[in-house]
Amino acid sequence: PAQAVRLGPHLSPTRTLSTGSLQGCVPSPLLYCLYTHDCSLQHDSNLSLKFVDDTTVVGLISKGDEAAYREEVLKLAAWCSDNNLALNTKKTKEIIVDFRRHNTDPAPLYINGEHVERVHTFWFLGVVFFNNISWTENITEVIKEAQQRLHFLRVLRKHNLDPSLLTTFYRTSIESLLTYCITVWYGSCTMADRERQRLVKAAQRIIGSPLPFLSDIYSSRCLSRAGKIIKDSSHPGSRLFDLLPLGRHYRSIRSRTNRLENSFFPQNYNHPEFTHLLTLTATHALTHTHTHTHTHVSLSLSPLSHDVHLIMYNISLLSLA
Repeated sequence: PAQAVRLGPHLSPTRTLSTGSLQGCVPSPLLYCLYTHDCSLQHDSNLSLKFVDDTTVVGLISKGDEAAYREEVLKLAAWCSDNNLALNTKKTKEIIVDFRRHNTDPAPLYINGEHVERVHTFWFLGVVFFNNISWTENITEVIKEAQQRLHFLRVLRKHNLDPSLLTTFYRTSIESLLTYCITVWYGSCTMADRERQRLVKAAQRIIGSPLPFLSDIYSSRCLSRAGKIIKDSSHPGSRLFDLLPLGRHYRSIRSRTNRLENSFFPQNYNHPEFTHLLTLTATHALTHTHTHTHTHVSLSLSPLSHDVHLIMYNISLLSLA
């Protein structure tokens, strides 16, 4: 195929490619999705989560029976071999999440005769995932990177840059880093973790104008995200927003641990602003559904990549590269 690059009114010369579409091309995700469409899970105890070219397979292990999980790994490896996709076992990592009081390490995992390394933490979609579901490691990495970028904000301030431009730099380079996936990890932060996030106040002093705090950004993004989930009946989490008979409040999720209580869905239920605004959103969604009963179509295309992650409970998370 022929390819060119457009930047505003400028267009580069056309070049013919003989090796297929390049990474980053517009049709690449769709083509890859079609290529990997027949790679599906075999057992109900396993769950596949796909994001662009990255896939997570969650395996639930009950009563110590790992057969379904391990069979799924072998099936995936065989499928990759049959479809000319090579798995790099050296880059493959396995992580186990197990909150039982008396736990034992599962047997080592092998792919094509090579041992899969078992780790306690690794990067997953730009977030540091730890085997005890603690976000301290993730916050440490984020703050470390943000402090380096804060130095450039000070340099710009020394050159008497306009505060509006300083704010733009902060929001694009620092705030975007601090708030990446904030709806996932912020609610579970400890007080010590939140104290380490005083970087926003430091940036505020440098710029000389008020900046939104992470807690406010977290609340607004949770509200926005929850509203989108309610409107999308095909979303797996939409069934968790269950209105009570009077239609004014949502049925809360019972939780026995702080880990669940501080997660995304329970946090939405417990906030009065969420309850009010999400009820309005749900009413709109219900009206929209009844009005377009015969015209609503939901299409979800998610490709599988040679970068694959497998989780099992206990839970094991296996990254195949």
